[in-house]
Amino acid sequence: MRYFVTGATGFIGRWVARQLGEQGHEVVSVARNPEKTRLVGEMGVEMLRGDVTDKESLREPMRGVDGVFHIAGWYKLGPRSKAEIESANHINVDGTRNVMEMVRELKIPKCVFTSTLAVFSDTKGKVVNETYRHRGPWLSVYDQTKWKAHYEVVEKMQQEHVPIVIVQPGVVYGPGDLSGIRGLFIAYLRRRLVTAPQKTAFCWGHVEDTARGHLLAMEKGKIGESYIIAGEPHTIIEALEIAQKITGIKPPRLHPGPLPLKILSGLMSVAGYLVKLPEAYTGEGLRIAAGVTCLGSNEKAKRDLGFAPRTLEAGLREVLAFERAELKRDLTQ
Repeated sequence: MRYFVTGATGFIGRWVARQLGEQGHEVVSVARNPEKTRLVGEMGVEMLRGDVTDKESLREPMRGVDGVFHIAGWYKLGPRSKAEIESANHINVDGTRNVMEMVRELKIPKCVFTSTLAVFSDTKGKVVNETYRHRGPWLSVYDQTKWKAHYEVVEKMQQEHVPIVIVQPGVVYGPGDLSGIRGLFIAYLRRRLVTAPQKTAFCWGHVEDTARGHLLAMEKGKIGESYIIAGEPHTIIEALEIAQKITGIKPPRLHPGPLPLKILSGLMSVAGYLVKLPEAYTGEGLRIAAGVTCLGSNEKAKRDLGFAPRTLEAGLREVLAFERAELKRDLTQ
């Protein structure tokens, strides 16, 4: 089989491309500068010139494929300008529309679209399922633009009988991660993490399991349906307690509540226009940390797809060992 994968140079996309290759499938992707994507080429991915924001650049790369994985997206916390917000909409909303329209025009049999649990925003402690709807406000520009892509573009096209399956990961961690989640664990391993917020909780999914969930959705997912392919829910404090069990390193004892973090979020939203801040300390980053719970049930994916994610403890054993080895190597260089 031949599959087209957007975002094959990204965290989840790279693992999806790798797993497809391991199963003997051909994988084609696009990049603005294919010559700069050496690592993907080494994985056996055919890289062509193209961009999801340029619809016609996708036509030839997508022609004749057996399926599409649309994973590419804009992600950032704390955009500092109107141009960055426009870029988020252009990539996450317009880019998604371009890919889906090309699926329809080329009569491609099936497309798996990567949404996110973040479209549910703060579930306020509830573990919700695929039927849940959030109408706003949103915690971040990323959440809002992915919501638009999910409901205003993809779900609408599902209703028009475009053959799309939606998957919704939660927080994704693992080797190769460059997000704020990795930053959290690096700070913890370096004994520089001074606080962990109360109540804040996510569904934690290892990247390898998340990629496998994408392949299962292509293989077994019912067209027109959505599947939450997240791991089990844990607070950040619980995740760090599991990390202590593995490493023996004590997590921080300071656990600020939602109110002071919300106040600080407002201040940092203003400061973010003046100075560049780490993602975790932007207004959006602090807002998400202020007691927010983004929780979804993976029971449907387990039942219908055979999705079987590992426990957070099993995943963190691998990831923390990997990151400790990386830190040790950095120290010796």
